[in-house]
Parts: sequence; C-alpha cells; structure tokens
Amino acid sequence: MADHAVSDDPQVQAQLDRLTTLSPGADILGLDRITRLLHRLGDPHRALPPVFHVAGTNGKGSTCAFLRAAMEADGRSVHVFTSPHLVRFNERIRIAGQLIDDPMLARYLERVLDVAEGIGASFFEVTTAAALLAFAEHPADAAIIEVGLGGRLDATNVIADPVACGIAQLGIDHQAFLGDSLREIAAEKAAIAKSSAPLVTQRYPESLFPVMIDAAMRARTTWFAMGTDWDAAPYRDRLHYRDDKGRIDTPLPRLSGAHQVENAALAFAMLRHQQAVPVSEAALKAAPLWAHWPARLQRLDRGPLVAPLPDDATVWLDGGHNAGAGEAISAFFTPDRLEGRRLHLIIGMLANKDLDAYLAPFAGQVAHIHALPVKGHEHHPPERFAAVAARWGIDCTAHDTPDEAIAAIASSREAGSKLLIAGSLYLAGEILRANGQFPD
Repeated sequence: MADHAVSDDPQVQAQLDRLTTLSPGADILGLDRITRLLHRLGDPHRALPPVFHVAGTNGKGSTCAFLRAAMEADGRSVHVFTSPHLVRFNERIRIAGQLIDDPMLARYLERVLDVAEGIGASFFEVTTAAALLAFAEHPADAAIIEVGLGGRLDATNVIADPVACGIAQLGIDHQAFLGDSLREIAAEKAAIAKSSAPLVTQRYPESLFPVMIDAAMRARTTWFAMGTDWDAAPYRDRLHYRDDKGRIDTPLPRLSGAHQVENAALAFAMLRHQQAVPVSEAALKAAPLWAHWPARLQRLDRGPLVAPLPDDATVWLDGGHNAGAGEAISAFFTPDRLEGRRLHLIIGMLANKDLDAYLAPFAGQVAHIHALPVKGHEHHPPERFAAVAARWGIDCTAHDTPDEAIAAIASSREAGSKLLIAGSLYLAGEILRANGQFPD
C-alpha cells in the first residue's frame, strides 16, 4: 500500500495500484528520476505560475496554509501541493483553490505512470510529477509547493525559479536521510535556495547562521532571517509584524498554538519580500483567520468517534511526531486550558520516530496514556509507551482501535477529561475518517 494511499474511486485506485507495482517501495532521494520523468511529460515544471517553495521540519504545511489564505483573500487563484494526505489522496493537490477531483486525479496519475516505465520513480516522485503537470495545464496566479523530505534532494527541488523560498522551524527528524545534527538538517533544507528568490526563514540559533549564509551565497540570493530582517510577536491578542517596509498588525491565527504566530509571520515575510504576486495589507490581515490546516491542534467535532464521550469532554488532534512538535503541542496545554485537569493521551507513533523526545515535554500534563497501533506501518509497541508511563507514575493501556480507547475513557471516572490524540499523521487521518471530518 503506497504511502497508505487508498481511494474509494475505482479509477483512482487502479492508478494507485499501478503505482504500487512500479514504485521501488521506499523513499529514495535524488533529482535524476524526477527530472527524467518530467522531461518525458514535456517539462511541466518550467511552465508554472509564480512558485512559493516551503521547507522545514515543523510548520511548513501551516505556512503553506497561511500563504494560500493571504493570496486567496486578495482574490488570487492558487495551486497547492502538500504531503502527506490525511484521509484522501486528493488532499495533496489543490487546483486553483479546489481539491483535485477523482476523474482528474485518475487522468493525471495515468498520464505520469504511462511514461514512467524504466525510471523507477518513487511514490512521491510520481505524485509530484502529477501535481506539476496539473498545475502547468491549469491557469492560476500562484503555486505553493511544500517540500516532502529535506530539500536538496527532494523531488520538489526541480523548481528552478521560485519567487520566494521559505524555511519554517528546524528540528531533528528523518535522520536516516538528512543527518543527525541540526547543522546537517539545516543545510539540506536550505538547499532549496535559488537565485530568483529571497530565502526567508524563521528565527534560528546563531550556530546555524553560517549554514544559511553559505546556502544564500551558493544560490546567489539574499537571506532574510526572523529576528534580524523581519520580526513578529503576539501582543494584546494581536499579531504584530514588522520589516523594512513597515509594520502591520493582524488578528492572532485561528489555528491553535503559539507556534502558529511564527508560521503566519513566515508566510507574511515570504509575501512581502517578493514582487511577482503583490498582496494587499488587508489580505494579510484576513489570512490568520482564513487559514485552516487539519490535524494541527484541531479541536474535533462531536462526530461518530467521539460521540460516546460526555458533552464536557474536549478532544484535540495533532499529527506532530518529533521533539519540536512535542514542545509546541505541550506548550498549548496551559493549566488554564486544562482547567485543572490532566490529559488523556491517545497516541500511536511510527517506529522510526523518537518517542521519548516527543513525549518528554508532556511530563506532568498526562493522566493516562492510551497506546494505539498505526495501521499499515511499523510502529512503537505498547510496551514503549508503558515504560514512559511507569517513569511518570501513571497508567498505560493498550487498545487495538481508536474506538476502544474512546470507549475506555468514556467509561472511566475521568470521562469528562481533556483528550489529545497524537503522534502520527497517519493515525490522524484514521481519526478524521472515523469521526466523519474529511479535509476539504
């Protein structure tokens, strides 16, 4: 099952089955295969509207959401390519503001796969090619393209002339591909820099300054860093942003978590440091309230999955799965927000993720850990979560399904508690499907 991709549409599923057969079945970084594949398709990546290219360990998807919200608030039509999807494969490709529909998705996958023989393209490379082909053949004012993994050798790095390159929060993740140190990871991500585009980044420690300076020099562009060339902070329930063009203040992001202020500000900085797609100040002020990005501290509706819980139970969902995500998510759960209670943590996590680093910031905030598998993927066994619970002096229960975990909490003495479902975007997709909340 390629990257957990299934479809209810038989035409789309037929192409996904073909992709499973042709793909090497693993992430293999490099630009040779995607370049050859795109050449067979007529080099659609050279016929795109102005591209905003976004990398980062955490926050790049949210930054894309704020970019899209700002441009659409200004009346622009925008293509968007992101990954992974949560429930439906279609979520990865948005054509002029709308999710790609099944017939169109099936056609573009078919066209790419029809010419892919002998290249050995990966799942992500085929997906990227399909998106770029669709973007080239449909008019829009801009395209937002999220890096899949790293930057330097990511398939999206075939984009030769973006109008702005942005890098969100950096952290340790995907070490097998990107390296074990923050400097190595930063260098991989900064390699999306291009001479045609400013390199705009969030605030980084001084130890990474040489990496960013080197990347900008190699690309013959300029690095614009948060804290130096532009800045932003929340103050009195507003987001205050400033750069050499002046100051603006906007509503705080509708997306939950203090970290979303920096993601919104990064989007503002990317837009304000380029000229290809002018965006009004009014649109920037609208963007924080327009932006939506599922499974990022998303408060779940009273859907079928959470229905057994009492009305006063509150359930948040987040797909974050590394140390930086753990810090940002745990910071959201202030004593005031928890109303004197502790979290019931429902969690499943892929085996290649650092469980201890992710969970460490939650110490003292969790009443009970409910361990889940991540279906279709190698994942941490319940014993790993139980070991953390034992160190914290709390209970841990293993469940086969999210329904079982919810039922157990609903029947407990703390049924009205606060719940967080976390640890994996794949699990988050399963949760949204079970609760009837399909991203649109």
